[in-house]
Amino acid sequence: MQMGNYFGNKTKRIERFDAYSNSSSMDTNNLTTTTSANSYSNTKSKKSNSQSKSSTGLKNNLNIDLSNMSVVLKPTVKHTASVIFLHGLGDTGHGWSSVFAEFKRPHIKYIFPTAPIRPVTLNGGFEMNAWFDILGLRPDATQDEDGIQKSSQLLLNLVDEEMKNGIPSDRIFIGGFSQGGATALYTAMTSTHRFAGIIALSTWLPLHHRFPAHLKQCENKFSTPIIQCHGDIDPMVPLQWSDMTVKLLKTIGFTDVNFKTYRGMSHSSSPEELDDVSEFINKIAPN
Repeated sequence: MQMGNYFGNKTKRIERFDAYSNSSSMDTNNLTTTTSANSYSNTKSKKSNSQSKSSTGLKNNLNIDLSNMSVVLKPTVKHTASVIFLHGLGDTGHGWSSVFAEFKRPHIKYIFPTAPIRPVTLNGGFEMNAWFDILGLRPDATQDEDGIQKSSQLLLNLVDEEMKNGIPSDRIFIGGFSQGGATALYTAMTSTHRFAGIIALSTWLPLHHRFPAHLKQCENKFSTPIIQCHGDIDPMVPLQWSDMTVKLLKTIGFTDVNFKTYRGMSHSSSPEELDDVSEFINKIAPN
């Protein structure tokens, strides 16, 4: 999905909804993109086709090489840092690649993987790009622990590829939107790598009850910069979830957590938020 030019008109808000949003529309003139579960329910054939796929095929999807399913914005000068950013439910890497293209830096490689296709319980079992299953939107809803862990490993595989190419983990940013951001936060907590920074947009720390017991230590981990951004009228992932995540991160011991909220922003993004993300990256990896 093409998001258009974010900075062509600063007065317009750009919405980046997960597939379980309440509305369905695409208006590139107004720089607004939304995707809804309704768009899936209108095509029953999609469900019947997806149900014919075997569980073995789904399992194979979980073991795919994401480097072959990623949109990559290559550096134009010497490569000294990388950003790996995961999309939200039902999206692909293309949507966010067009966003970051508006403020990319020449020395940074930007990687936007596309999640495997799997059934999503919240959307009636329809198959779509998802980092893990969503079983409910309540705080006490059962979480897909297996799916979260597998997608975390897929993200770490991409990190390993960058490290093999000579980029140390403390020059690699990981992040994402909604469940993509949740995957990145979980990975940051359970990995032995110290990352350059964590970009967490409209998201939460999944399996929060596992921490700090399941936190994996590494040198200078608690000084990892984290930017947590959220709209104050998000109906999908409540602002409270971000607030609780930030409080937990600080309680665990993280000392550089920057929490930003945006007035009037739903389960989406905005030019103001993206300015903050750009500034966050540039401050840590200016060259």
